Amino acid sequence: MTNIILCGGSGTRLWPISRTLMPKQFVKLFDDKSLFQLTVDRNSKVCNSQFIVSNAEQYFLAIDQLDELNKTNNKYLLEPVGRNTAPAIALACLALDREETVLVTPSDHLIKNEEEYLKVLKKAQELAQENNLVTFGITPTFAETGFGYIESENNYDVKAFYEKPDFETATSYLEAGNYYWNSGLFMFKAGVFLDELKKYSYEIYKASLEAFQNKQIMTNEQLRITHEFMSVIPEDSIDYAVMEKSDKVKVVPSNIDWSDIGSFDSLFEELPKDENNNTLNPHNISINSKNNLIYGNERKIATVDIEDLIVIDTADALLISKKGSSQKVKQIVNKLKDTNTELHNIHLQAKRPWGSYTVLEDIPGFKIKKIVVKPGKKLSLQKHYHRSEHWVVVKGTATVTNEDKKFLIRENESTYIRIGDIHRLENEGKMDLVVVEVQVGGYTGEDDIVRIKDDYNR
Repeated sequence: MTNIILCGGSGTRLWPISRTLMPKQFVKLFDDKSLFQLTVDRNSKVCNSQFIVSNAEQYFLAIDQLDELNKTNNKYLLEPVGRNTAPAIALACLALDREETVLVTPSDHLIKNEEEYLKVLKKAQELAQENNLVTFGITPTFAETGFGYIESENNYDVKAFYEKPDFETATSYLEAGNYYWNSGLFMFKAGVFLDELKKYSYEIYKASLEAFQNKQIMTNEQLRITHEFMSVIPEDSIDYAVMEKSDKVKVVPSNIDWSDIGSFDSLFEELPKDENNNTLNPHNISINSKNNLIYGNERKIATVDIEDLIVIDTADALLISKKGSSQKVKQIVNKLKDTNTELHNIHLQAKRPWGSYTVLEDIPGFKIKKIVVKPGKKLSLQKHYHRSEHWVVVKGTATVTNEDKKFLIRENESTYIRIGDIHRLENEGKMDLVVVEVQVGGYTGEDDIVRIKDDYNR
């Protein structure tokens, strides 16, 4: 069985912890593991391979975190633009044998009752082997208005799907006992799903097939869909495209202690607490404060006489919200997108395929970064129209390409890159290369990069 892991997401609901280029599934929130890593650990008990469907700008985060888990037999499907879950799953299934059973999971859900989860998977597998499309219905514990619902009948049959209800309707669902939260977890044979997609959403099937046939094969493990073909696939969810239309759908009731960690309020419920019901944080000094979510690991956070608040502190942004209002964080992100800032998009420390960079200073006219390049990695061959760069090596040895010259610079040595020069930074050594970069120019934004050649096909 293959675990298709959907790794899309723009990082809006848990901002400023989560950003577009570091979405919540890759943030290490639980015992130094990310939700993505917990998903892989949990599902690898029944699946012998992982198929990661990811944005082309984020897949290297999955590679790094799978390496930490020592997981092999990983494949990657890279999307240049998101078209929702139906095309993502279709493209992955097209790459697999039609008889392969797939477990489709988001990468950002938390499931704490793994013993019951494994029992649920076993039943789902039985139903999937009978050529059914299986969804998992979470046993509701309260009248939630933020989830869709599935009505069941005759044990595993699906009677109907319902959109997010109002509170009164959600209460009636809870009392009825045969309504379940729609989890976004699925299991089926790859070929059965493709046949049902072709039957009920032919345009998505046709465009997905054409995109797959024109894919770029980067390696045996990595497939990349071109922007030209991906962008014309109709955008739709698996629920609308297939599940709500097919007569082959089954639902398995799942009492598995599940959460989609869809807001800071839901995150608060899952984190360990102190004696005053504040989330545990060694950086927090609390006086007469209770029932608060306090997150931050950059500096001390002192709280006095506060209750029922969410305080999220990162190196470049601070969020303070009343508990119960954290769904409005998306509105903050929308406002940030309308301003001249990268705060919604990236942290001061940004993970890249070749390593990372940290912004140390950023004011009009110049920017200072610490750049870390992993052994054997290199940045793209590139140039800039609006800035020059001065590199100082503080650890390791850098291989520098500057126009038609290629040379080494060692610790405490430096080099200068003029505006417009074609250049590259590379680490051919066996230890991390650390460089301090000073950018000088009228514009120092990350989009002032013209890539000439790039190992990561960005």
